[in-house]
Amino acid sequence: MNVAVESPELGRSITAGGYQTNVHEHGEGFPLMLIHGSGPGVTAWANWRLVMPELARQRRVIAPDMLGFGYSERPANPDYQRDVWVEHAIGVLDTLGIEQADLVGNSFGGGIALALAIRYPQRVRRLVLMGSVGVSFPITDGLDRVWGYEPSFQTMRSLMDTFAYDRALVTDELAELRYQASIRPGFQESFAQMFPAPRQRWVDGLASNEADIRAVQHETLVIHGREDQVIPLQASLQLAQLIPNAQLHVYGHCGHWTQIEHAGRFARLVEDFLSEADSASGVL
Repeated sequence: MNVAVESPELGRSITAGGYQTNVHEHGEGFPLMLIHGSGPGVTAWANWRLVMPELARQRRVIAPDMLGFGYSERPANPDYQRDVWVEHAIGVLDTLGIEQADLVGNSFGGGIALALAIRYPQRVRRLVLMGSVGVSFPITDGLDRVWGYEPSFQTMRSLMDTFAYDRALVTDELAELRYQASIRPGFQESFAQMFPAPRQRWVDGLASNEADIRAVQHETLVIHGREDQVIPLQASLQLAQLIPNAQLHVYGHCGHWTQIEHAGRFARLVEDFLSEADSASGVL
């Protein structure tokens, strides 16, 4: 995993659940863990870079590269599945001495955050699910192409068009950066092992049992882009219907990149939602 020392994608290295883990930490206050999505070449920094500074104004933000992604360890004989990633996230909290945290999960990360809240309800205060998996749905062409990515500039350029509603965000320069990220040593090899065809099974494997979702008592904010071509809006509608204490916010003119296409609005919405819990618990 060769990378320039000055790369902003590198945080600090910890051992979490027995695995070397790259994690970013910013700010002070009640802990907030951000769990990234599963696009090719993704890192926690790439996923959350626009909103981490704003969220860190009032809270301790923790953003790990999940097992097998970014600059975290890639096991020699990986068993990539939802429960393994849940235990890795718990390992991050344990290593950092965090008993309870708010969770924000993006797409794949939303499925992990939801499953963590189900398995370890006492470790979660509030939950934010953004463009999230977590329920079963017929795999979209967009998600199938994301998980089936084979490295090339043109393929990455096409995926960028799928992710974003606002084509002004999708430049050749951005596509080249993301393409280069996807071909760093070990990145594509690890990624190809995670979601091999047929890929519907991975949508279903990241889904939680409906009865378990109905039993979630955490205050939950569900966020989705109306024009999302990767995860269907119906998935978030279903999550908002199943979770008793859920509220739903849908951004128009927005694809799968809510935290990028509407970064300021997203950060303010999440901060307002979490600050309600701060006030209720006396956190300053």
